[in-house]
Amino acid sequence: MAFANSANFFLILILLPSLEALSHGTSFNAQNQTLEPLPHASSFNAQNQTLEPLPHASSSKDQNQTLQALIIQACAKVENYSSCVSSIHNELESMGPRSPSSILTAALKTTLNEARIAVQMVTRFNALSSSYREQIAIEDCKELLDFSVSELAWSLLEMKSIRAGSTNVQSEGNLKAWLSAALSNQDTCLEGFEGTDRRIESFIRGSLKQVTQLISNVLAMYVQLHSLPFKPPRNSTEKSPSQDFPKWMTDGDKDLLLAHPNQMGVDTIVSLDGSGHYRSIAQAIYEAPSYSNRRYIIYVKKGVYKENIDMKKKKTKIMIVGDGIGATVVTGNRNFMQGWTTFRTATVAVSGKGFIARDITFRNTAGPKNFQGVALRVDSDQSAFYRCSMEGYQDTLYAHSLRQFYRECDIHGTIDFIFGNGAAVLQNCKIFTRKPLPLQKVTITAQGRKSPDQSTGFSIQDSYVYATQPTYLGRPWKQYSRTVFLNTYMSSLVQPRGWLEWNGNFALGTLYYGEYRNYGPGALLSGRVQWPGYHKIQDTSVANFFTVGRFIDGLSWLPSTGVRFSAGLKN
Repeated sequence: MAFANSANFFLILILLPSLEALSHGTSFNAQNQTLEPLPHASSFNAQNQTLEPLPHASSSKDQNQTLQALIIQACAKVENYSSCVSSIHNELESMGPRSPSSILTAALKTTLNEARIAVQMVTRFNALSSSYREQIAIEDCKELLDFSVSELAWSLLEMKSIRAGSTNVQSEGNLKAWLSAALSNQDTCLEGFEGTDRRIESFIRGSLKQVTQLISNVLAMYVQLHSLPFKPPRNSTEKSPSQDFPKWMTDGDKDLLLAHPNQMGVDTIVSLDGSGHYRSIAQAIYEAPSYSNRRYIIYVKKGVYKENIDMKKKKTKIMIVGDGIGATVVTGNRNFMQGWTTFRTATVAVSGKGFIARDITFRNTAGPKNFQGVALRVDSDQSAFYRCSMEGYQDTLYAHSLRQFYRECDIHGTIDFIFGNGAAVLQNCKIFTRKPLPLQKVTITAQGRKSPDQSTGFSIQDSYVYATQPTYLGRPWKQYSRTVFLNTYMSSLVQPRGWLEWNGNFALGTLYYGEYRNYGPGALLSGRVQWPGYHKIQDTSVANFFTVGRFIDGLSWLPSTGVRFSAGLKN
């Protein structure tokens, strides 16, 4: 992929001597978790898509050449290359003196404009759909591209608070998360055409090609501009239970997660017997305020609620509180065999920022014969799930995109039942396997990271794998799939090799799978796979860096584990 090497990182650093990375003269290799010397500066050759040496930018002329190289990089591999370069130059006209930051902003504006055009183009394909599945897939594409437009717009706003060399980890983490999500949405759109004749998919793929490449380029440029060398994590001390939650959660939200419903100032109540304000959860959410700046709490009394709930992105800062796992249950049976796309099979889907759920079960009863059937899909940035259960078979928990936190949750399934391309941390969770169809193999995770620049992956910490069938920890859904198990119990039916191929040798050298100080009869490492991308993590500092630093640049939002040692690890 264009720019996915640290040569261009140094190209930026020669203009930004204030960056700490320059003084160290090193870069972090995400593939093998090591520090490497920074290579000599280079520029991008637009003709053959290669990096070439660039002289030190000691003069104004050299700096102009370097900035021009950045513009070329922003448009690398884009089909309409000349139009892309022209658009960036036009954006720069109104932005004052040129700098790496202004070029990145101009590239982001150009990409946002292309995403808006893509939405319009995809909408035109409605008339061509000839099946129910195609119609749903097109609707998925429109919603997913709308996600991308929002994420790019958020990123553009965030750029105002970011300066090259800034130590604002929160802003940097936001931008990485949003650009990572925007890059994945187009893939999910195209995946929705599985089970069709692929005719419309080919048209839509062409419409998405340019915007997808632009997002990829902008993400790579941003990562290189703001990557810093590895630093050992700060030591943490023993913490109270309310500090076991993400740092982006307010003290008020932490208190809500620990409080009884009667003590939390509920805004509305849902009850099947009519004793609340609504009988339907979906109706309560529909009536909730849009784009709320305060926490809006919906208390759902015990009962089995047979409904499909789709919380759109405008429903922000909503919290749903139930009466406990198995007491408050939301259930549905949408599945792939009925004609739904995987994206749309979810019993509950949440997209608005800052969603919280507590003491509730999300269930999909489609069963193993109906293939994909999602219980919970999450596209809510900085969302948290506390004491919840996700129950299904294939594709139970769809951690689709953005930053997610699960604490003391139960997840049940058969095949790839924790999947997607979010940055998800599961702590103190219980993972239960179920009986699959004959000849099917049980796999817990299928993480979908497609680019080495995406700040996504699954980290399963201090948890429990209770396998009732021969079970594998995961398989690589996409080229740069990334999953680690840390300090986690594994029962005896976790297979000795641990991990499973997706298709032959696909991604075995580019994935990152790691295990650190797991225990139990299924945790023995002696029989594990020997893939280049598999890591028996020995160094605590590497494990700490991966579990926190590699998820959204450090400690800006991930929770501490509430234990005695540093940043997410018991020992």
